[in-house]
Amino acid sequence: MAPGPEVSGIDIYLRIKPVQRASTRLAFDTTENKIKFVIPRNEAAGLVTNRRGHFEFRFNGILTAEAKQDEVFERVARPAVMGAMSGYNGTIFAYGQTGSGKTFTITGGPERYVDRGIIPRSISAIFSEISKRADQQFTVHISYLEIYNNEGYDLLDAEREIKAMEDLQQVHLGEADDGTVSYRNLSMYRANNEEEALNLLFLGDTNRTISETPMNMASSRSHCIFTIHVEGRKVGEDLVRRSKLNLVDLAGYQRVPKKGVDRTTHREAKYINLSLHYLKQVIIARQEKAMGMNRPHIPYRNSMMTMALKDSLGGNCRTTMVATVNSAQDQLDESISTCRFAQRVAMVRNTVLLNEELDPSLMIRRLKQEVRELKEEIRLLKGEEEERGPLTPDEITRLQGTRC
Repeated sequence: MAPGPEVSGIDIYLRIKPVQRASTRLAFDTTENKIKFVIPRNEAAGLVTNRRGHFEFRFNGILTAEAKQDEVFERVARPAVMGAMSGYNGTIFAYGQTGSGKTFTITGGPERYVDRGIIPRSISAIFSEISKRADQQFTVHISYLEIYNNEGYDLLDAEREIKAMEDLQQVHLGEADDGTVSYRNLSMYRANNEEEALNLLFLGDTNRTISETPMNMASSRSHCIFTIHVEGRKVGEDLVRRSKLNLVDLAGYQRVPKKGVDRTTHREAKYINLSLHYLKQVIIARQEKAMGMNRPHIPYRNSMMTMALKDSLGGNCRTTMVATVNSAQDQLDESISTCRFAQRVAMVRNTVLLNEELDPSLMIRRLKQEVRELKEEIRLLKGEEEERGPLTPDEITRLQGTRC
């Protein structure tokens, strides 16, 4: 019997980006997983938090500037990967201002093997785990969705030549009567091994939209959701477990200067900030609902990104957030803003279920076999002889030989 639903909060990890000169007004305690900001009250105008001098935030874990990519994966992603192998949905998403290290955390750096991020390491861990479970059968499928200017695109559209964003297949979201979200035109490709899965990741990253901004030389201009779909069953059993692991790289919120930036960058920033604003509205609504307030409506439909994350924020999913912050002096106000948002996310409650069911195809096959056996039993009970066709040549030869 499958275990009952469990109410689970969202785990929050803080990752601090290494910088050349970290501010002395930021201090963290890794034993108690808390971070402090001390801002003098006479700070120069422009820091939105200068009315208050002290801020303290707690997290499930703090990843310091010295933390390596393998440590990030083991602490943040390994539990979600193992949960997906057992039939539980999982989501890991990175949130923070542009240039704070979200894409490096989720996807990784392109130059060194040790800089691999959560996605390639999750792929490796899943296929490594499959090889250890000889008594189970698994199938893995990959999908990769990009949300650019509130429009969805399939990053794994391999059937057409991709030269520009407009060449990608456009994806549309729908909602069923039971509230589940469905995707139209989003392809899923089977990956039989780690190499095939990594090739799909490389294809999607090649098609992804990036550009230069004042804060980042290669800034993500879109939200991307890389999903690993896992289906597993024990050999010889009809029970199947299906799960999905969403690995999400959100574009960073940003303050774009009015001058020196082209119209396209302004438009991209507008959609990015607007979608993150809607994400905050959803989080606030879920927070208020968790506190017992009457919030019958959660505004998921305000943006495609919040619709895509509906299950992850209050649904059937084990969700983890990585809040990325820049510890430089001139970025403290944005870092405080990120930490404040993370504290709201921590109050969201998900109802987690084991995704387990009898495989319909195997059930149909078994029922058909039972019907055949019952028909044979009825025929025998009635004393009916089995109908047969004409004699074969071998049977005729044997009969003629007997007669002689």
